[in-house]
Amino acid sequence: MPRYISYIVTSATVVVVWYAISLQIGALLLPDPVSVLSLLLTEAGSARYWAHVGASSWRIFAGMGLAFIIAVPFGLVVGTNPKINKIVSPFISMSYPVPKIVLLPIILLLFGIGDVSKIILIMLIIFFQVFITSRDAARNINKEMILSFRSLGGNKLQYYRHIVLPASLPGIFTSMRLAAGTAVAVLFFVESISATHGLGLYIIDAWGRADYTSMYVGIVSMSLLGILLYEFFEILERKTCKWKHTQ
Repeated sequence: MPRYISYIVTSATVVVVWYAISLQIGALLLPDPVSVLSLLLTEAGSARYWAHVGASSWRIFAGMGLAFIIAVPFGLVVGTNPKINKIVSPFISMSYPVPKIVLLPIILLLFGIGDVSKIILIMLIIFFQVFITSRDAARNINKEMILSFRSLGGNKLQYYRHIVLPASLPGIFTSMRLAAGTAVAVLFFVESISATHGLGLYIIDAWGRADYTSMYVGIVSMSLLGILLYEFFEILERKTCKWKHTQ
């Protein structure tokens, strides 16, 4: 089944189930999907709505982009160098289990309530997931492939470019797709307590005013942002790992 057909079927199923639940518990608590989608289309014509969407999009793409740019090279280098891995592993083991969200007050004190603090928190939370995936992918490269490359006389740069990176990319993109959901959750949390614009603020503001239709518009918008992120990394994987999808 084509991918877009799957999305249409899934979306239709969600709308039907949503409408059925709305009829059961009442539109006051759960507005029907027609009302929410109608308001979403209306809001899409306002600059205020797009200011919220733009702020959230910038923060999440910047945070995930930084995590990718920093964590992937670091993970690949550590994964291919046992000596460096022995030095780094204890620090990762100690810091990875710490919930990074508890660092929010410190980050806000250091960087203020603007975009920088939100981007840094998203980057910190995503960094470890991407780093560990990159490191483990580099460590598990087929030994015969490495020996074959060395027998051809390739240098270190060529080794990373033609062996390590291509072999690790599928796992890296999988971790980025999984991290998209985490990033959206973190974004909602930070925007709901310290922001002047953003979909998290949009949702909390509507909830505080008991404007539940607007609240669900914000929830749908943030969900769509997560879906777009997931699909973005899916497309990147298909473009850069064509060899995987032809097997």
